[in-house]
Amino acid sequence: MYRESVKIALILVYLVIIAGAMVRMTGSGMGCPDWPKCFGYYIPPTEASVLEWAPERTFEKGHVIIVGESLKVATVNFTTSTTYDERNWETYTKHDYATFNVWHTWIEYINRLFGALSGLAILAMAILSIWKWKHRKRITILSIVSVFMIVFQAWLGATVVYSVLSPVKITIHMVMALVIVAVLIYLLYISAENRTEIKVFNNYKKLLLVALLLTLVQVILGTQVRQHVDETVDIVGYEAKSLWLENPTLQFYIHRTFSVIVLVLNLSLFYTNRKLNYGLKKMNWVLILIGLEVATGMAMYYFDFPALSQPAHLIVASLLFGVQFYVAMEAGSFDLKRKAVTLQK
Repeated sequence: MYRESVKIALILVYLVIIAGAMVRMTGSGMGCPDWPKCFGYYIPPTEASVLEWAPERTFEKGHVIIVGESLKVATVNFTTSTTYDERNWETYTKHDYATFNVWHTWIEYINRLFGALSGLAILAMAILSIWKWKHRKRITILSIVSVFMIVFQAWLGATVVYSVLSPVKITIHMVMALVIVAVLIYLLYISAENRTEIKVFNNYKKLLLVALLLTLVQVILGTQVRQHVDETVDIVGYEAKSLWLENPTLQFYIHRTFSVIVLVLNLSLFYTNRKLNYGLKKMNWVLILIGLEVATGMAMYYFDFPALSQPAHLIVASLLFGVQFYVAMEAGSFDLKRKAVTLQK
């Protein structure tokens, strides 16, 4: 039962990453300008008229309307009269973004919904872990830590909104998501009743960790490249895709160079795994995902950002990180002091 809860939590966290990728692709990050509600509602509006002042309308405390170029928040429950009464409202001061786009709002809302569901799943996982305290204290402790991590991740999401999508905070938010993925994969691995730890040379373990670190660096660099793309889109428009990477930044060239290093290193790991018959079967998936990552990256650069290529690039990167982490777990890469024995054919 516990392992099933870990799997559900892991799937939901990945769904949050997928939803987040769609948010970035569509520019919907400010679709809900407040947090944790959306324009003051648990279920966001579908029409702009809901966010407009009108006579004889009932508002609850916290409901938001757009007045001119600012957001106004109801300070009490009340019904409007024939004229606008400033005393019933206060100006939203966390930022000055006051735009409603129904598609952006609902895309961001779905992202938050998956975030809430993943939080509930991790909470359920932590509760179920209590029964493992007697014999597997590490599982219980890490499960409880996961709850605090997902709460921290939610807070990071709020700071991203309040900062009007600060690039640094977006990057931290993404990295934290991958940290949560790593912890859940670790819990999934150590909670298995019959697991076989594959024995490999220590140098191979270290290279697996280097490959994992490079993937994380690539994700961070990728978010910086994406920020440059977003800024360019604001200047040239969404239709001028051929101009989005016409003048790339230094981070783009570093990102592209690192992709070659990542590919060569993982090809070497794949070859060694096959040659020495280690039995790390998921290395096949690592190469497939790297191939998809390279393909989506080339598609964006050479074919002017085909549909869904941007979110696919990020999603594949997060899946790659997860698979690489699991392979490192199988090979005992986090226990380098243990004597390794190579399995021979």
